[in-house]
Amino acid sequence: MKRTIFCLAVMIITLFMAMTIVVAEINPPQVGGVFPEIDLLKPNNSVDLKYLGLSGSGSFKVSQVKTEVVIIEIFSMYCPYCQGEAPNVNKLYASIENNPAFKNKIKIIGIGINNSLFETDIFKKKYKVEFPLIPDGDFKLHKIMGEVRTPYFIVVKLKGGKTEVIYSRLGALGDINVFLGQIAKLSGLQ
Repeated sequence: MKRTIFCLAVMIITLFMAMTIVVAEINPPQVGGVFPEIDLLKPNNSVDLKYLGLSGSGSFKVSQVKTEVVIIEIFSMYCPYCQGEAPNVNKLYASIENNPAFKNKIKIIGIGINNSLFETDIFKKKYKVEFPLIPDGDFKLHKIMGEVRTPYFIVVKLKGGKTEVIYSRLGALGDINVFLGQIAKLSGLQ
């Protein structure tokens, strides 16, 4: 009887620990936390590389982008919400680039979940996206990001080699001026 109770207790503890690990793995990056050091495929065109302050080929990390704040959109070309949000994100990009207080201080990248380079290029052309889109055809990045639904936005403040998450949320941006003001305040740019 004691042996049965002991085995049952061990099984319950093991199950609880396994569930804790699974829950921990599926959480997206949290505000106040550190953005994971993931390898992203460098863009294959000079315009996107210059925008990010990078050169060459291979991979890069968010911490290497030459800016103070990086807005990361997790999207999929097959997501109707992402397709609907594309014009609003393009307006956000234009607002940043046309504002001397934010240009070169805030950059945007998109990570295409379950999208190949071919598919991210199609999305970029169809929706006239001017910022870099990074493919994640094998879901590797998606798993690291907590397997979030799309569109999902993460904003990372870069300072001294650190990558602090200052915004992490599912869904549309809403009013881009309100969003940009919030990001400027959270990042200390305003």
